[in-house]
Amino acid sequence: MPPEYPEPLSIEQDHPSRELDAELLRHVIRHVVDAEEASLAHLSLVLTDHDTVRRLNQSYLDHDYDTDVLSFSLREGPAPSEDSEEGVEGEVYVDLDTAAERHDEFDTSFEREAYRYVVHGLLHLIGYDDAQPSGQAKMREKEDQYLDAVLSAPSS
Repeated sequence: MPPEYPEPLSIEQDHPSRELDAELLRHVIRHVVDAEEASLAHLSLVLTDHDTVRRLNQSYLDHDYDTDVLSFSLREGPAPSEDSEEGVEGEVYVDLDTAAERHDEFDTSFEREAYRYVVHGLLHLIGYDDAQPSGQAKMREKEDQYLDAVLSAPSS
């Protein structure tokens, strides 16, 4: 029997000096889940720093380097399929320091870069894989599509 969660989404702002708008985060996540015709059993989103993400990367993936986002499925099998009634169940850790350091490189804002990491991590939990160039391109296309839909700038 799957575990019971008090709510399907929890957001922890665990960075000493940076944060994102919690309501907008919820909106972004709901948009992606709905657009992917998925559901949430439980998603724990943690917005944190280099040290935390690097420590997790070392401990769980044996990678000794910084990374922008980590996703951990809490399912004991493959990600839910399209026909599955099981929802996404996992944890996403976003390194806000990386977003702050790299957003200029991609000619975007810190916030949009950080939201991209959230979407990227969620797409992994939904079942997308970016190990190959074709998967990377598909995920980037989805990220852009969802960010444009939710974060579109108001007309001037």
